[in-house]
Amino acid sequence: MSSRSEPSPFQQALPIVLGYLPVGFAYGVLAIKAGLSLTNTGLMSVLVYAGSAQLIGVGMIGSGAPVLSVVATTFIVNLRHVLFSAALSPRLSGWPKWRIARFCFQLTDETFALHAARFHNGHAAPAKTLSINAIAQSAWVAGSLLGALAGGFVPDVKPWGLDFALPAMFAVLLVGQFFSKAHVLAAVLGGALALILSQTPLAPYATLTAAIAAAAAASLTPWARRVCEEPSS
Repeated sequence: MSSRSEPSPFQQALPIVLGYLPVGFAYGVLAIKAGLSLTNTGLMSVLVYAGSAQLIGVGMIGSGAPVLSVVATTFIVNLRHVLFSAALSPRLSGWPKWRIARFCFQLTDETFALHAARFHNGHAAPAKTLSINAIAQSAWVAGSLLGALAGGFVPDVKPWGLDFALPAMFAVLLVGQFFSKAHVLAAVLGGALALILSQTPLAPYATLTAAIAAAAAASLTPWARRVCEEPSS
């Protein structure tokens, strides 16, 4: 367990907040243009709270897709959360069910990355963990509402470069995942493979394929074996 004191929830959530505000803004603009009301745009960020699912959903709604198609597509997109839950569940074994339910409801790709690093370092205080999640979702909802309010004044969000916010945020969160040389190798190899595959017919599967291949390669190194042999905190 790390002997260093843990930063405040806001300090830890700040990179996520800085990413969620502009991307949430873009979602809000797109939602209004797809025909959603201000209320429904905000409610989707409160009740669904899944960036990729929301962006895909409003795109399908705007194109007139059937409701069942929207539900099925967003369900498949979010199946990765099953893996998130499996990875973090050992750290939550002592929590009451209501607290686990609240934690899982606000778990996203970005908060998962942050909590994986926190838990690895022995920081798993429920109050701080749930506060981080609440701050992150508040930023997403705020960005969504701001985007919805500005929807009529923004003809196109692409020139604003808001789509760069998510890659930049993940780059910041990635640094906290470098626990060993094996992790660094997986990150570098995964990024390189993804870039190469993105220029081939496998482009739609570049990220997933690169992640699996890089993780498998890094797991075979002596560095990975030493990590597995370390006693868990």
